[in-house]
Amino acid sequence: MQKIQKVSIIIPVYNEEKNIKVLLDELEYFFKGFKYLYEVVFVDDGSKDYSYSLLKEAALKNLNFKVIRLRRNYGQSAAMLAAIDYASGDVVVPLDADLQNDPNDIPKLLNLIEEGYDLVSGWRKNRQDRALDRKIPSMIANKLISFVSGIKLHDYGCSLKAYKKDILEGVRLYGELHRFLPVCASWNGAKVVELEVNHRPRMFGKSKYGLGRTYKVILDLIVLKFLSDFSTKPIYFFGGFSFVCFLFSSLLALWSVYLKIFRNIDLDGTPLLIFSAVFIIVGVQFLLMGILADLVMRTYFESQNKKTYQIKESVNLEHDYRQVSIPR
Repeated sequence: MQKIQKVSIIIPVYNEEKNIKVLLDELEYFFKGFKYLYEVVFVDDGSKDYSYSLLKEAALKNLNFKVIRLRRNYGQSAAMLAAIDYASGDVVVPLDADLQNDPNDIPKLLNLIEEGYDLVSGWRKNRQDRALDRKIPSMIANKLISFVSGIKLHDYGCSLKAYKKDILEGVRLYGELHRFLPVCASWNGAKVVELEVNHRPRMFGKSKYGLGRTYKVILDLIVLKFLSDFSTKPIYFFGGFSFVCFLFSSLLALWSVYLKIFRNIDLDGTPLLIFSAVFIIVGVQFLLMGILADLVMRTYFESQNKKTYQIKESVNLEHDYRQVSIPR
């Protein structure tokens, strides 16, 4: 059984000023009975309201609160990466700022970490969101991710999780890849388990996510699968597409010859097959260019140790930053 020394709770924040006061009060009450050393790392992801001012005021009163203000809105993955970079605990627990996660579930997650699991993933079994634009797309995405990755979880989108810090060392997050952390951890040998957690209705504001994020998740899943299976042998991937395109083109050519010779059909008047072939090839080219662009972007950031975020100002961070090592 592993003994937890310190817990880092990380909370990305974007335009949540109405929720922050309630969240701070809830955390203050929660930590009264908390048995571990703790810190809370808030990351203001370019909020346009008074979120940062409220967080800064709270951090000046409580040295266990750290606040990072990013220069602009970089997205949840970059905000989480910033928090992970500056977290000093041996267990990291992400928490949403919108009050839908229940802090009282955190000890249950930590109990499973102490039992020997490397990652405990929350499952919002009774999710308090709209069905049409939140629950149904999420359910489809979860099944798709489970099918592609082979990691069977009900709720990849739940922010409330517990990670051993060592499994996050060297992690780089892009796009919407924060939701794939259980997949990456499991592929690297982490022991993953799922736990039902409470999910509460949103009290103030509105969700920053909707149907528009679905296609981004699908594209990120394609990239993740590519990096998992073909990062050291990309020629198999690209060669496979080339073979399929060549085979398809050959079949079309043979079919055109058959129509011309044996059916005496004038191909000049039937350009549909040509258009079909062109669109398929163009679609494949776009997909491959997207993957290549993603690889170039990763090389740009990781080879130079560049980050996907920039900090504008911070509170209580000066002595606790631990440089994240990046595998070469």
